[in-house]
Amino acid sequence: MTPAQLAKIHRAAFQRERPWSAEEFQGLLDSAYVTLFDQPHGFALTRNIAGESEMLTLAVDPAHHRKGIGSGLVECWIKTLEGTADTAFLEVAADNTAAIKLYREFRFVEVGRRAAYYARKNAASVDAIVMSRKVTQGPAPDSTR
Repeated sequence: MTPAQLAKIHRAAFQRERPWSAEEFQGLLDSAYVTLFDQPHGFALTRNIAGESEMLTLAVDPAHHRKGIGSGLVECWIKTLEGTADTAFLEVAADNTAAIKLYREFRFVEVGRRAAYYARKNAASVDAIVMSRKVTQGPAPDSTR
């Protein structure tokens, strides 16, 4: 996917927050530490440094929600970490219940919060939930993806 395609999906997926620009995506893709996982209608960007892997963003076009795209992206990310990272972590908006449920299915647990982290258009800011898991746990036990 091109940076422009990433920005288009991100804009559609994050309508209440400031979407990332094509230039921002290009800057991330230029980093040797950042990996892009993409499928039609969705993508995830991760960064691996010092034995940790952080999901920077995961975006799925809303017209294609509930088709397994997000879970497929998380599964691909986790599978690539064996031998390269000990811990995977991410931040998710506290009101994004679908994403929180998805991450819990992959054994992520809440390890912290960032108060009022996500600024919202015409609404109050929302906390970020910091979630983490050990990589050695393997895929989710009920994973059929």
